[in-house]
Amino acid sequence: MEAIPHPIPRTVEEVFSDFKGRRAGLIKALTADVEKFYQQCDPEKENLCLYGLPNETWEVNLPVEEVPPELPEPALGINFARDGMQEKDWLSLVAVHSDSWLLAVAFYFGARFGFGKNERKKLFQMINDLPTIFEVVTGNAKQPKDQSANHNSSKSKSSGKSRPAESQTKAVKMSPPPKDDDDSGDEEEEDDEQGATCGACGDNYGTDEFWICCDICEKWFHGKCVKITPAKAEHIKQYKCPSCSSKRARV
Repeated sequence: MEAIPHPIPRTVEEVFSDFKGRRAGLIKALTADVEKFYQQCDPEKENLCLYGLPNETWEVNLPVEEVPPELPEPALGINFARDGMQEKDWLSLVAVHSDSWLLAVAFYFGARFGFGKNERKKLFQMINDLPTIFEVVTGNAKQPKDQSANHNSSKSKSSGKSRPAESQTKAVKMSPPPKDDDDSGDEEEEDDEQGATCGACGDNYGTDEFWICCDICEKWFHGKCVKITPAKAEHIKQYKCPSCSSKRARV
């Protein structure tokens, strides 16, 4: 990320100006400069992040090495998901993460410089008057309602099937296997599921936990161990675990 050569915002107005500059840069990356942005997010490269800069520009870069970072970091590894879903779905996913990152940066400055309740409320109201990046990218900017509602409507338009049901049958183990069915195929599947272990932490399969399977090595993982949520899994057509993704990056 940039070394912050820009003046550090200290007032509500300055933080909002910083927010607008970064937002403009991110919107440019996901709309006007989308072809350039798409090419820079090569899945063969290492984990990449999309940064919006205060001067209304953007850059795709590796995460900062400093721990903890000077500012909150954007979503890591956006390039790995690029070829696993339709381009519009991938751009929508990046847009949602970019909205989250912008809020994190703005309120980081607010916390750092001691914004009180009224200042935080004023900052949020100023930010909330602008359409989210997700709304701009998906064309829903005229409906500045709850972001999750817009996200769900976008998903329902992109597929005639029920996306949550599709994700559960394809990559997610959310409910226990049937116990009363004597079919040999079901028994075999039940034994396989009960004996499964997470490829990251090694813990056994639990029926009350979100799991996802790597389409490359076919290992199962806790969603929390590989930072995949049920909502994110709905967008992934071919999931590659961190190990398989890193192997591709080194080729």
